[in-house]
Amino acid sequence: MKLCELANRLNCTVIGSDELEITGVAGIEHAGPSELTFVANPKYASKARLSRAGAILVKQPIEGLQAACVISKDPYLDFARALALFYTAPVPPRGIHPTAVVDETATVGAEASIGAYCVIGPHAVVGDRAMLHPHVVLYEGAVVGDDFLAHSHSCVREFCRVGNRVILQNGVVVGGDGFGFAKRADGSHFKIVQSGITVVEDDVEIQALSAVDRATVGETRIRRGAKIDNLVQVGHACEVGEDNIICAQAGLAGSSHLGKSVLLAGQSGLSGHLKINDNAVIYAQAGIGGDVPAGALMAGSPGFDAITWRRAVAAFPKLPDMVRTLREMQQRLAALEAASGNPGSPEGLAASESEKRED
Repeated sequence: MKLCELANRLNCTVIGSDELEITGVAGIEHAGPSELTFVANPKYASKARLSRAGAILVKQPIEGLQAACVISKDPYLDFARALALFYTAPVPPRGIHPTAVVDETATVGAEASIGAYCVIGPHAVVGDRAMLHPHVVLYEGAVVGDDFLAHSHSCVREFCRVGNRVILQNGVVVGGDGFGFAKRADGSHFKIVQSGITVVEDDVEIQALSAVDRATVGETRIRRGAKIDNLVQVGHACEVGEDNIICAQAGLAGSSHLGKSVLLAGQSGLSGHLKINDNAVIYAQAGIGGDVPAGALMAGSPGFDAITWRRAVAAFPKLPDMVRTLREMQQRLAALEAASGNPGSPEGLAASESEKRED
């Protein structure tokens, strides 16, 4: 694809030769003379000058750059769009594989692809152009929408509902039992029936080995556009808001409610029965035990304001020296008091001032 054509498709402009043939995209350190790369942060301009790339997506022209500049409002986003133009994932054939087991009461939409050893239970519904890779299981009454994509060993449990253009990566479980047990008098545990469902709205992606539990009653809901990383636990009756980003190993205890565009960084945890309001950011490994205001930045465990947390973290390595200094001051004060006999008397105060002058 010529650079001028690529730029037009990305709605960008080119400074330099726009007749260059672009064969693919690559990182800035590995791109070759026929490849496109990007610089999203100006501090990497020096790397751009050393890059062998034929063209570089940038916000503003970079001086001393031999490669053609492709001017973009958002180089990172446009790089992602360019990558989608050059990479085509394998597409399995349409139809139902002979080894798949599809219940006679199930409904499979037009142009769907049902891979080897898939199981589709009674009264399940598969949308148009859905793609189920080998070993995907849809339990009884499960519904998945149009252009649904499920990778091997993912599972949608009974009566759960999944919207259009949803992607489940390998090993995802939608609608597994919530973790609910009532303790008997003898200390044993009685399992609480998890009679609710999980609902996943349109344009959600859930990545490998993550679990979204069904509710005890009612529903667990993942709202439109949310993106959930690997190894995430979403507990029963949670609500994940629109366009949320939930990073790897985060955990949401039951009845956590997240507003729009919330970001939970890796290994962060919510104690449950709380609300994280719109546009809040929870730092990595933070532990949140209460409601979080809209737009807040939270860090630490237990979580508190991230700006204060950064100051505290900066002070933390200095604590041993601060403790040593405090002990030395206490020892000197004790010595002064012992020497004066009465630290509060004029003689004692005079002795203290004399000691200070000698120091």
